[in-house]
Amino acid sequence: MTDNPSTPDTISQEVFARQVADGPALPLAADDTLDRHTRVDLLKQERAIAAKYQGGPMWGYVVAALGGFAMWLALFPLTMFGVVHPLITLVVSTFLTVAGYVTCHEAMHDNIAKRGSRYRWANQLVGEVSLLPIAVPFSMGRVTHLEHHKHCNHPEKDPDYTDEAPNWWMAWYKTWWNRQPRVDGTINRYKTVCMALDTRESRIALKQTMVVQLIYLATLFTMAWNGHAIAAAVCWWLPRQLGLSYIRYFLSWAPHHPREGQTERYVQANIFKSHVGHFLSMCMETHLIHHLHPGIPNHKTRAAYMEMKPILEKRGVDCSAL
Repeated sequence: MTDNPSTPDTISQEVFARQVADGPALPLAADDTLDRHTRVDLLKQERAIAAKYQGGPMWGYVVAALGGFAMWLALFPLTMFGVVHPLITLVVSTFLTVAGYVTCHEAMHDNIAKRGSRYRWANQLVGEVSLLPIAVPFSMGRVTHLEHHKHCNHPEKDPDYTDEAPNWWMAWYKTWWNRQPRVDGTINRYKTVCMALDTRESRIALKQTMVVQLIYLATLFTMAWNGHAIAAAVCWWLPRQLGLSYIRYFLSWAPHHPREGQTERYVQANIFKSHVGHFLSMCMETHLIHHLHPGIPNHKTRAAYMEMKPILEKRGVDCSAL
């Protein structure tokens, strides 16, 4: 499952084209002191580096997604019949829930297999099995995530904007608060965005979300009714709550804080140093690279950043954290 490294990053091009159409003649930089020729040359260098990191074998994500899903399913009977201790189940299931979003994230951008590939179906497969632990269908995740890229940090149009908080502890609190009924955050915000879009994809996403969440609630109720309430809690309910908070914090709040007014190409996301390291922060320390070039797989963003760093600094990006 490979991709041509020279294939243009379609989302980057669309965003760039939209900025050129709607903004100044050449809105490429956070640093307005550079002349037009310099900015164009830096952009060419940046894209040349990005092309080196796009594509490559992606079977590892497929294996991780399917293996993680199989392990997650196995925890249900193993916990119900006392083979695995509930606390072990809680830890493993929470890890698998968070890890699932990493594999799904690649599928959202067609990085598992690009358009025209005979393996294109793998994006759908990886996406569906990866998101089930958080009780969200791939269709909903994909539609809203791509809207996030199109309208990053826009107060009304960015589905993730409600994750903004003034500091880290309020950010953790909001990951919980935004999931409450009648609060405009997380899945409620996603549903609102999909209804406003009113496209074929968004309508499908809404219907599939209803089905998946009914399955989720029915499973929890059935397990509890049959005397397996603790297993239901540690296999799915609590890992989902913990996993969603972890994902929202590291994937949404940390790399985008502060959000207000940060809509230009080189300020949509931050370069930051995580206290738990690059791996445990879901490789989000270099999240700016993902927004600039979504075609670069998650595991390559740090290396791509290190090579692009001199260019980004000339563009006015604060690279002091890493």
